[in-house]
This record gives sequence, structure tokens and C-alpha cells, in this order.
Amino acid sequence: MASSQLINDYRQWLTFQRQEQLSREHQGISQRLEDARASAGQVLQAYRSMAEKASTQGACYRTLFLRERNNNESLPCEGWLFVRRVLSEESSTRVRVTLLETFTLEDGIIALGDKPARKLTLEIYDKLNMDKGMRTEVRVDCLDTQQDYHFITLLDAVRGDLRPHLK
Repeated sequence: MASSQLINDYRQWLTFQRQEQLSREHQGISQRLEDARASAGQVLQAYRSMAEKASTQGACYRTLFLRERNNNESLPCEGWLFVRRVLSEESSTRVRVTLLETFTLEDGIIALGDKPARKLTLEIYDKLNMDKGMRTEVRVDCLDTQQDYHFITLLDAVRGDLRPHLK
């Protein structure tokens, strides 16, 4: 086997390993949120705090989200989220964000600046889960692209040096 093919196979293996790690992480955090019975109101407060820190400190937060593929299979992706604004109306809460993607299965690890930042609108709501005995679970889904949904943004993974990449 040629060494270049071996290196390509190794890089592909690393990409699949990272995908599996993100799948386990997204599933585990989703389960913890469900067990904690987090509500849309609690998540809304977290996003308000993120927006405040974004405006004063340029804070971006690590986020995991699911992306539906053509075959109706969903796989987690990773990125950094800059929360620009939180808009609350009567029964609707929308969040304007800028997303810097850092990992997808198709692209592997994406260096900052290799892919343009995307401006998105997220919606925070409580979803009724009939499979779990009519329990609600909080969801944050993208309104701009139906393929991207179930965003989980981590408050403990923050960085303030990404502003140049958000344009």
C-alpha cells in the first residue's frame, strides 16, 4: 500500500473516530438535559447570558447540533456559536446567532476561516415527547435550515478570540 493511501486511510479513520465521539457526547448531554427536566425558560436565560457576554466580551460558545442527511440519518456536527440577539415574543423565542462550523463528517475537522460563518435564527421551545409518557423536553432548532436541529450549546466551553472569523 502506498504511504499516501495509508495516510489518507488514517485521516479518514480519525474523522470517523471524532464523529463517534461527538455522537456519544450529544446523546449524553441530551439525556442529562432530559433527566434534569430543563425547560425552555431555563435555556432562554442561558442564551440571554450568552448574548450579554458576546456583546461585552466577544464570547463564542461550543455547540453540538444534529444535521439530517439525504438518507434521513442524523449525525452530530460541532461549531462555535456567537449569540447576537435574543428575541422573545408571546409564545415564541428566537435567537439570532452566527455559527462557525468546526466539524462535519463530510469535511472532517474544519479550520477556522476555511468555511464562512453562517448567520442563523434558532428557536427555543418545549417539545412534547409522547414516547416518554407525555413529558416535555427543551429543544433549540434552526429555522433557516430544516436539516440542522437540536442545538446544545455548552456554557463551560467559551472563547473570545473568534470575532475576526465571524464576518
